[in-house]
Amino acid sequence: MMTVNCCREYSILKFLRIDLILENNMKVKAVFVFLIVLFLGCSPSTEKQQPSDNLPITTHAVTDAYDGWRLGMQLWSFNKYSFFEAVEKTADLGLTWIQAYPGQKLSDTEPDLRFDHSLTAEQRQTVKDFIRSKGMRLVNYGVVGLSTDEVENRKVFDFAKDMGIELIITEPKDEAAWDVIEKLCEEYNIKAAVHNHPKPSHYWNPDKALEICKDRSPLIGVCADVGHWMRSGVDPIEAIQKLEGRIHDFHFGDLNEFGVREAHDVAWGTGVADVEAIMQEMHRQNYQGTVCVEFEHNWLKSVPAIRQSLRYFNKVAQSINPSGWQNLFTDDLSNASLKPGTWEIDENGILALNGGGYIWTNEQFGNFILDLEFKLSEGANSGVFFRAGDLANYVHTSIEVQIHESTDGSKYGSCGSIYDCLGAKEDVVKKAGEWNRFTITCLDNKIYVVQNGVQIIDMDLNDWTEAGKNPDGTANKFKTAYKDMPRNGFIGLQDHGNPIWFRNLRIKKI
Repeated sequence: MMTVNCCREYSILKFLRIDLILENNMKVKAVFVFLIVLFLGCSPSTEKQQPSDNLPITTHAVTDAYDGWRLGMQLWSFNKYSFFEAVEKTADLGLTWIQAYPGQKLSDTEPDLRFDHSLTAEQRQTVKDFIRSKGMRLVNYGVVGLSTDEVENRKVFDFAKDMGIELIITEPKDEAAWDVIEKLCEEYNIKAAVHNHPKPSHYWNPDKALEICKDRSPLIGVCADVGHWMRSGVDPIEAIQKLEGRIHDFHFGDLNEFGVREAHDVAWGTGVADVEAIMQEMHRQNYQGTVCVEFEHNWLKSVPAIRQSLRYFNKVAQSINPSGWQNLFTDDLSNASLKPGTWEIDENGILALNGGGYIWTNEQFGNFILDLEFKLSEGANSGVFFRAGDLANYVHTSIEVQIHESTDGSKYGSCGSIYDCLGAKEDVVKKAGEWNRFTITCLDNKIYVVQNGVQIIDMDLNDWTEAGKNPDGTANKFKTAYKDMPRNGFIGLQDHGNPIWFRNLRIKKI
């Protein structure tokens, strides 16, 4: 039901009523009927407050450092692994966006099965469910071979539509294929981008890519491979400027040498590319789209360099156009309150509990989105506390989202529950040793929790009107009614005597 500002609407209609009466007294009856309907519509709404449309209340949050830049992974970076392993490694790095390529082994259990557009409906659904459980999105596909054969091309576009893919990346050998590709792009409303492999490949020169795009649909564009341009002796900034308005995707990278085909990838900001200047040019053009890591060196030990690259990119991106997302804790925990030696962050960004106490933020948060991952040991118990008004009495001045390997045995003790107050809608916790993900959104009296791709909590604090009592009549342990709990306070992670690990803890104030 749509609610309205009754006073404003009534004032407007009062004048309309006068005008109508003056024009024709016979319309008086109709006006009064209309006003009665309006009055009924303006009666106090019994609906619960609805959140802003852009809040992650049913899906996991997107935590990119720059609004509009989707920092993701071209899974070719992990081509020595299966598709599922590559997605896991991408999730480990805290990335949301996936660019898949055809031909990657799907899983170790079925080594002959490849990820591509020939997957069956059942196999596709398995892939979609797996990606969704991670809070990730498959948005790009390529480099895939397209041709002048519309029937064969259509199979790729059908696959893309089914999987939610927004961009197909290709290098057709016959330029006449672009007429067919353009037609299908318009029909399916899916973008296509020409990719540049190094010289002497057909599209290595940005002038050729520009020629392909000329006079074509805006859905036809370029996948700008920065590393391959540099291997071909092309200045990436000049190429980006030349292709302004036509770039749909970036394969991002930095190299140890310029103009050498055999040059290899290095951590961004440490090689020959002026990465910050490239990013500034992207910003100047108001680029909106994916920026995909494609790291083609040290294949089995590339993660540390990729992690270093992401830190560099996010630092620069935040300085150019911050999205508001920040790490909950600094790497040295200097913004946290804890007993010495109880918690530490390792070189992989994993926050581990060594025992001996909680960890709390020094900063207080009111309305926010908190996104994090956690891994449990066997039988582990922990929790995320927020809006703690008094750390000396946090139990009765804060709200806890329960973390548990199964359940503590109580009605409201399963993983993801608002402890002792509201049970999770579904039990979606993963077994010990696997990573789980939470997105916790707090907006005034509303609390939402998404776990592993499923909304499990939709709570209105104002429904908890009595201390020690839940709306359904069951008892809770709290001396303060939840409607009266502080709406601003510290965020903490619980030590319950069990090993537990956290990673990718990010927060955004709203």
